[in-house]
Formats: sequence, structure tokens, C-alpha cells
Amino acid sequence: MEIINKIVDVYAQVTENLTKYLEPIGLLFLRLVGAKVFLQSGLTKWDSPFVFNIDKYDLFLYEFFCPEEPRPGALLLCNPETLDYVEGSFMVTFIESLAFMAGVMEIVLPLLLIVGLFSRFAALGLLGMTMFIQLAVFPTWGHWWNPAVWWAIVMFMLVARGPGILSVDRLFKLERK
Repeated sequence: MEIINKIVDVYAQVTENLTKYLEPIGLLFLRLVGAKVFLQSGLTKWDSPFVFNIDKYDLFLYEFFCPEEPRPGALLLCNPETLDYVEGSFMVTFIESLAFMAGVMEIVLPLLLIVGLFSRFAALGLLGMTMFIQLAVFPTWGHWWNPAVWWAIVMFMLVARGPGILSVDRLFKLERK
């Protein structure tokens, strides 16, 4: 029985040390990897600082919410018979606002993750964007398994575990554990 207790103690010590030294690096890595995906997407929506790429409005209007071949289960926001919008309508304004907000959030939230400031909220926002993309825009298992599930796992882990000790959140004592 003593040998089993010794093995359990050694195992517990090893796992404690692995957590102590590898978890901060792992959480930093998750923040950087998760931020990279969304930041790259966000940067494509801007021509320069504070100048939104107007071509992205068409991406949201037609590729996401009114594609030529509607995706079963996807959110279709145009006239299903003509596959077009009423120019100047509330729906066009709403979708253009979504495009702009996505462009802003895909820059701001990843930057917060990179430095580790308000990290759980940033990850929660990106998890929400991932779920919206999955459920409303590309509601297929193929899209879910590659790549959306990976984005969701990274963001879910950051919401659950926090940013780790290598973060501004920890420096400012916003995260205490």
C-alpha cells in the first residue's frame, strides 16, 4: 500500500508542476492562436484605419445572407424569390451595420486577447460570433467540424480557464486565480 501512495504522490507532484509551468504558456498560446484567426479576418474588412472596405457590405448582403444558391437552414434576409433587397430598406441598413460591427469586433476583441485584457469577455464575444456564423450563415456539419469547432474550443477554454498569469488581466488583478 505504501508503494501505491508513493506513486500517487509522485504523480500528483508531476501533474502539479506541469500545470504550474505549462498552463500559462498554453493559455497564452490559445489566446494568440484564437486572436490570429479573427484578427486576420477583421483586417480584410478595412482599407486603412477607420476606412471600412465597402466591398465587405456585398459579402454580408449576398454571400452570407442572400447567396445565389441558398444554404438549407441558413438565415436568408433577402427576398427568396428575387434574391435581392429593397434598396435603402431597413434590412440593408441592418446588414451593413452587422458588417461594420463584425469588422470592429474582429479587430478589438483579438487585440484584447493578445494582451490579455478583459480576456474572458473578449473570448465570449468571439465565441458568440463563431456560433452565429455556424448557426445562421453556414449551418452544416462540414463547416462546424472544420474550422468552426476549433475556434469554439479555443474560445470556450479561454472563457472557462481565463487568460493565465501572462496577461494584463492578472497584472491588474482582474483575474486572481
